[in-house]
Amino acid sequence: MRTSDPVIPPAAVSEDTATTQIVLAFEDNRLASALFGQYGQNLALVERRLGVKADSRGNHVTLDGSRGACEQARRVLEGLYEQIKRGIEVGSGDVEGAIRQAIAQGSLFDFDPAAVPAAFEEINLRKRPVRARTAAQDGYIRALKRYSLVFGTGPAGTGKTWLAVAQAIQMFERKEVDRIILSRPAVEAGERLGFLPGDMREKVDPYLRPIYDALHDLMDVRIVERALESGDIEIAPLAFMRGRTLANACVILDEAQNTTSMQMKMFLTRLGENSRMIVTGDPSQVDLPPGQVSGLAEAVRLLDGVEGVGHVAFSAQDVIRHELVQRIVEAYDRVAPVRGDKK
Repeated sequence: MRTSDPVIPPAAVSEDTATTQIVLAFEDNRLASALFGQYGQNLALVERRLGVKADSRGNHVTLDGSRGACEQARRVLEGLYEQIKRGIEVGSGDVEGAIRQAIAQGSLFDFDPAAVPAAFEEINLRKRPVRARTAAQDGYIRALKRYSLVFGTGPAGTGKTWLAVAQAIQMFERKEVDRIILSRPAVEAGERLGFLPGDMREKVDPYLRPIYDALHDLMDVRIVERALESGDIEIAPLAFMRGRTLANACVILDEAQNTTSMQMKMFLTRLGENSRMIVTGDPSQVDLPPGQVSGLAEAVRLLDGVEGVGHVAFSAQDVIRHELVQRIVEAYDRVAPVRGDKK
């Protein structure tokens, strides 16, 4: 890949806001097309988020805008192109993550390589690597690798469960643990599902579907099915954890905001030798009866500062779904204090 020299106006050369033009040339037309996205949607996202104009022609991209913004856009596109060269598929979420990393690193003029990691943390899986897309996700992955018990709290779409499952799969594939145990409380989000037909697994599947989706996204489907049949991957409601000691396992509790105080204590005290626990939940979406204390909020408060326990709090700025989801979360957060919503 070649980058042409930036065209810089003679006036205000040292100013970050001075307008400039940078032309990027990518060697492989096919890879460049994948980088730009279908109908140029990836370039359009770069334009909206960084305030530059990006025109593509063949394997070339011309960036117009402030010097700082063009430099950030260049780093985004060059970094994503390197990922594609490594065979990693790039979607809108990856583009958004690269943009946020570039923004965190700053512009050409205030970028300090020593202060900001060259790249966010990765979880390397057999199927494909999983890379953090925001600073909070980067801190979350680092916490998952360091602590025996990690709490991940924040709104939907921030990658709490997905990254937790990825970390569990990595430990399982490296034989650091013998089993993956995935659980969540069977609490309905405003609906009544207790009279669904079928056996126990069929009854609890609706509650656990997000976990199944993460497994199938990050592992080969045949391996997932074999592991489920053999018990190497176990998916069960929280109530099934009582009385057990979970050793040599990576244990994930999802939707933990819907646990009671006693349920959370019961779950946390299941931790056995050579095991890791990851607890995720959104404190703003509690479906417990009015007046019932959320076990997640209580546990985060009680265990704050305890050695071996990590906590990463995500915000609306970390949402990596459709860009509209972030604005929806922010809108609800603005009215929550007025309505007295539970946190």
